[in-house]
Amino acid sequence: MASPRLETFCCPNRDSATEFVVTFQPVLFGALGLGSASLSLLFAVLQILPKRKGYRRLGQYPLPRPASSSRILFIISICDILGCTGIIVRSSVWLGLPNIIDRVSVANSTDAWPEVFCVGSAMWIQLFFSASFWWTFCYAVDVFLVVKTSAGISTIILYHMITWGLAVLLCVEGVAMLYYPSISDCEQGLQHAIPHYVTTYAPMLLVLVANPVFFNRTISAVTSLLKGRQGIYTENERRLANEIKIRFFKIMLVFFICWVPNIINESLLFYLEMQTDINDNGFRNIRNAALITWFIMGILNPMQAFLNTLAFHGWTGFDVDFRLQRRSELAWDSASTSVPNAAGHNPTVGTTLLYPSHVQEAKKNMMSNGHHSDAISVLSEGSESSTVEIHISSELRDYDDVDADGESLENSVRH
Repeated sequence: MASPRLETFCCPNRDSATEFVVTFQPVLFGALGLGSASLSLLFAVLQILPKRKGYRRLGQYPLPRPASSSRILFIISICDILGCTGIIVRSSVWLGLPNIIDRVSVANSTDAWPEVFCVGSAMWIQLFFSASFWWTFCYAVDVFLVVKTSAGISTIILYHMITWGLAVLLCVEGVAMLYYPSISDCEQGLQHAIPHYVTTYAPMLLVLVANPVFFNRTISAVTSLLKGRQGIYTENERRLANEIKIRFFKIMLVFFICWVPNIINESLLFYLEMQTDINDNGFRNIRNAALITWFIMGILNPMQAFLNTLAFHGWTGFDVDFRLQRRSELAWDSASTSVPNAAGHNPTVGTTLLYPSHVQEAKKNMMSNGHHSDAISVLSEGSESSTVEIHISSELRDYDDVDADGESLENSVRH
């Protein structure tokens, strides 16, 4: 679980609210976190592995897309997987060596390893989940820029600088403020702890507030873009726009489910922390609510790794392709479709041999529609084959000399 309370727990002189939740049924909490993170890690890795059926469905007719779009989704999955790995390691050690937790609670202890492991594992989990938040925000910005401006030019290097730079900076700054002047003797008080919690929850709140705005603006721009391609808004365009809306809704739904309990729990614990006696009977309901949301966090936080892959790609199944030749073909094909549209490069050159010769000639003249093509393909990443059908049929509709064969091509992609 990515909660700053677990970093506060590394201080022997922790506050009463942190002591209350962290020491309540620690074995059960660790077991739930370990089970949830293990399942999430297993299915998340299974989701991103190359698939035979999935590759044949979308790989035969890959869409030209900016390099940043597909890479951002993959990086988010990797960050979630690494965060889950940290939860698995920490929960396994705490369950297997419960005396480590006891030694962390001992003030003025000469054994530094329990505190080092506590801080190191907490920072690892916090760093990668925070990076996942920043990458999710960058994805919302990227899809908006793809639709509103000239698409196909990757800004992945800039995204790397922003996400990793801010994630590392905020994580180190927050931990340094929390463990001042030393881990064994942390300074107490809300004024001292608030900067640490702000640096932890700032990227989370940014995604919760800003991403729906960017997604809503993107959907509006996509609707105008689809109408402008042919001057009409057909059933196919309407279906594609609806798929994009559902895609964005699933991404935000996963984020709300996994992380809103953290905000609720932190608000309850801050309220308890400001009280003189948190064990007073008048705060019983608040204590129960804090414990309930604490265990919900332990289950839902690690599940983001798997749920995100479902939101990004849908269920890709168990049909994993372990053949080295097929994996090398997929890597080559992905590289050929991720090159920016510059210097007269045709992003479909890697697959034009699959089309009739006259369709190849038509596709060579599609550079004028590069913005529309990239904008739609980046948003339909991971969609079903119907999206590919819509994309190809609409792009070939402008060419009179391929009308007859365009219909057969559309039917072949559908089946």
